[in-house]
Amino acid sequence: MNTEKTIISLGGSLIVPNGEIDVLFLRQFNLFIRKQLSDKNRQFFIVVGGGTLARHYRDAGRKILKHELTKDDLDWLGIHATRLNAHLIRTIFRDKAHPFIIKHYEIIRKVKEPIVVASGWKPGWSTDYCAVLLAQDYGAKNVINLSVIDRAYTKDPKKNRRAKPIDRISWKNFRKIVGNQWRPGMNAPFDPIASKLAEKLKLRVTILNGRNFDNLKKFLNKEKFVGTVIE
Repeated sequence: MNTEKTIISLGGSLIVPNGEIDVLFLRQFNLFIRKQLSDKNRQFFIVVGGGTLARHYRDAGRKILKHELTKDDLDWLGIHATRLNAHLIRTIFRDKAHPFIIKHYEIIRKVKEPIVVASGWKPGWSTDYCAVLLAQDYGAKNVINLSVIDRAYTKDPKKNRRAKPIDRISWKNFRKIVGNQWRPGMNAPFDPIASKLAEKLKLRVTILNGRNFDNLKKFLNKEKFVGTVIE
């Protein structure tokens, strides 16, 4: 039986929502993934974001220094935050995980472990792009984007009352919403650079609320779920 490869872009806002590590979420995520491994023949690639940890470092750099930080400096602060978060995730799954965090995507490793943890790579995009690269490298057709929202919206619902939730959308129309440029710390449902590559590769990306494990289980079991499908 072939192993089903599941790529997860795990938003750092789930791990470090307000400057402190969400231990309860990580316990639930740990149990959920382990249950999936015992019940299904799956291999999980978990790409870990930086969340508020990354933003704290970027904000501190801006406040302390009199000169403007470059985009590369801002991105590197975020990238190292993803690597710290990724190491925590790998530690949680150390008995099941590949021993090395994937952080250099020009190297395709032969991985047999049921869990593979990855982090940010280099400036110019978010970990969403790294998730798309893993899908390309390891032959997956789907990427799950876990964050703190139930769905993507036509506009930012915090700023625009006319924003409408999206159940399904084409890459062409989704890219009209997120644009074509990446900015360090950008808050988009799915990174515009990642979106461009995902469209080229004809990947399906599904945006789900990472705290709703019942809903995530329904999605993995191909049952009716709440989320946004981009394809």
